[in-house]
Amino acid sequence: MRYVKPTASDEVFNRTVGFFTRIGLPLAGSRVLAVRGRSSGEWRTTPVNPLRVGGERYLVAPRGEAQWVRNLRVAGTGELRHGRRVEPFTASEVADADKTPVLREYLRAWGWEVGRFFEGVDKNATDAQLAQIATGFPVFRLTAAG
Repeated sequence: MRYVKPTASDEVFNRTVGFFTRIGLPLAGSRVLAVRGRSSGEWRTTPVNPLRVGGERYLVAPRGEAQWVRNLRVAGTGELRHGRRVEPFTASEVADADKTPVLREYLRAWGWEVGRFFEGVDKNATDAQLAQIATGFPVFRLTAAG
């Protein structure tokens, strides 16, 4: 199970992005993901970078098996927030074999921010290279709810 723990500077960056997104000034399209904790049932939040590919919306976990990934697997639903806007959704995890186009687009859109987590693979990687790392990067397809 792959997980890249945030550094102190990552924590500061995430708090900053989260703050601006919460007050309605999302940076480069970021959102605050809100999902119920799998044990506590309490709302847990973290900044994320949603992505549209082929008319569908996705979340990619660049750090791997983060707590939000585990919570979303159990809850199956969540919210994307920015400012006062709340977008409820249901989530379904994407199979490793289907992640390649999503990972490529994610790296095109967000590689400047998260590329260091992708083990030397970038937006110009071959399909085979992306398929090889896919298992370490959970991806969820989001469907609007409510």
